[in-house]
Amino acid sequence: MKNLKSVSVQVIDSDIALLLPNGVYEIKQMEPKSSRLRRIGIFCVALALFGIVGFGYFCPDKVCALSNKEASISLEDNFGKSLSQASSKVGLSYEDMLNDDFFDMDSHDVMVFLHMQKTGGTSFGKHLVHDLDLKRPCTCPLTRKRCYCFRPHSNQSWLFSRYTTGWKCGLHADWTELTSCVDEKLDELEGNVVKRRYFYITLLREPVARYLSEFRHVQRGATWKGSRHFCRGRPATDEEIPPCYDGPDWGGVALDEFINCESNLAVNRQTRMLADLELVGCYDRNYMSKADRDRTMLISAKKNLESMAFFGLTEYQKMSQYIFEETFNLRFAVPFEQNNATVSSSTMTTLTAEQATKIEALNSLDIELYKYAKELLFKRFDRLRARDSDFDKRYSHLGELTARSGVTEFDWDRLVEDVTVSQ
Repeated sequence: MKNLKSVSVQVIDSDIALLLPNGVYEIKQMEPKSSRLRRIGIFCVALALFGIVGFGYFCPDKVCALSNKEASISLEDNFGKSLSQASSKVGLSYEDMLNDDFFDMDSHDVMVFLHMQKTGGTSFGKHLVHDLDLKRPCTCPLTRKRCYCFRPHSNQSWLFSRYTTGWKCGLHADWTELTSCVDEKLDELEGNVVKRRYFYITLLREPVARYLSEFRHVQRGATWKGSRHFCRGRPATDEEIPPCYDGPDWGGVALDEFINCESNLAVNRQTRMLADLELVGCYDRNYMSKADRDRTMLISAKKNLESMAFFGLTEYQKMSQYIFEETFNLRFAVPFEQNNATVSSSTMTTLTAEQATKIEALNSLDIELYKYAKELLFKRFDRLRARDSDFDKRYSHLGELTARSGVTEFDWDRLVEDVTVSQ
């Protein structure tokens, strides 16, 4: 045999042989399985701990505990800015309408009125069903506590409000309730499933005046017990919103007692009713810290307000009327009245300095929201005025139209205020 290569094999107490570069085989001892598994286990535990620490560091303040829907929304640090990149459930926005996406009463467009307590919504709701100049005016039979506001060519309602459909989504339903309820309720009412476009509208009021007005209303016996406070498929529990009083109502309540009830929903009512409450765990106050809850609700309320097709301010009736008419291309047959002498204004003069300070602190979110709403309203007004070549004449003659026909008179005094009606 020729060219046989001499091979030297060195055997060590081992299980695995390795071929070394010089052609010598070295047999290495295999590490025991238990030792390898132990090292792998230690590595995995260390990796998991590092991941948890890193996750907590880069994702603080329960942001990462949000649901998939919530996690897609990033919160801006600066109040007044919207929740960025969030898909809105509001429907057609004010900007959509300015870009020639008009309200079409002949199609499947629906105006949805979000009516917050003591903001002037009762008067505005009456204007909607009684004072709009329409091809087919609303009819309000005296035998019924609501009106029929049908489209020109069908018996489908173009308006979802207390005086047309009733409180179908609950008494004074908020943004969270309405956006999850309206479509289903209209399908039930009309007996078929239709793809609709929704145009949300609302009114806001100066927060301290609104709070005092609610106090006086509750003092006279109002309860709004029909409110469901529905969120994520269920109503709020008594543990989440503890009652402020025993008995049928809170009639005769003193202002200090009204102020001191921690679960009083009059506090920051406008912010809460305009916010997406699913973002803050609905009425579960243990879902996140109070600071995070307040911040998230305020940003959400601003975003939803900005996205609405229309909002008005109680203190600016004429300006609100003009913005509504120009946005929807509809005309009211009467001018809105500005009533500054209200029950709340007389109550305000009796406040002590301590009471006034505490009411402002309690309603700080609403105060910030109203400030934002006022700035936004003036911007919208200026924008509409700039593109209205006939502005001076239009604005000085708001509500002055020729005589209308086909309107059924309605005895508003016969209405039972703030009662849930299921018909």
